[in-house]
Amino acid sequence: MKLRRLTAADLADFQAYRHDPEVGRWQGWTPRPDAEALAFLEEMAAIPLFQPGQWTQLGIADEATGRLLGDIGINLAADGRDAEFGFTLARGAQGRGIASAAILAAIDMVFGQTPAERIHAQTDARNTACIRLLERLGARCVQRIVTEFRGEPCIEWRYELARRHR
Repeated sequence: MKLRRLTAADLADFQAYRHDPEVGRWQGWTPRPDAEALAFLEEMAAIPLFQPGQWTQLGIADEATGRLLGDIGINLAADGRDAEFGFTLARGAQGRGIASAAILAAIDMVFGQTPAERIHAQTDARNTACIRLLERLGARCVQRIVTEFRGEPCIEWRYELARRHR
């Protein structure tokens, strides 16, 4: 697994997993037509990394082939002290440690290249696979949030991971 910038050449793989209803079940995004997805990929290829207040999506790619397996979104807060993560992985790539490796690599990037002191992620309380993954990586649940998702009431959990000072 490697993290890399998204490119226009990723369109077919990006659309394949982004149009899989099971992959998108707990995601805040919805599938887009090809033209919109292509514009998004081109935008993510060009924007600077880790600009405060702006989301950046990085591709999660197969090390050997470079084929896109998923993506990870990173949003550095406006004050630079916090970063939020969100991640998506194609169903065929799940359960093999790829998401864990991608998140750990992204954490290293954020803590290595920004002043962020904390990273957080929010997930629907019903998304047990995501909760298990976050807890395996050492994140701790810090908040219960009553909210609405796709027009229905739900509970989300906020997980945080603090920078480890050496």
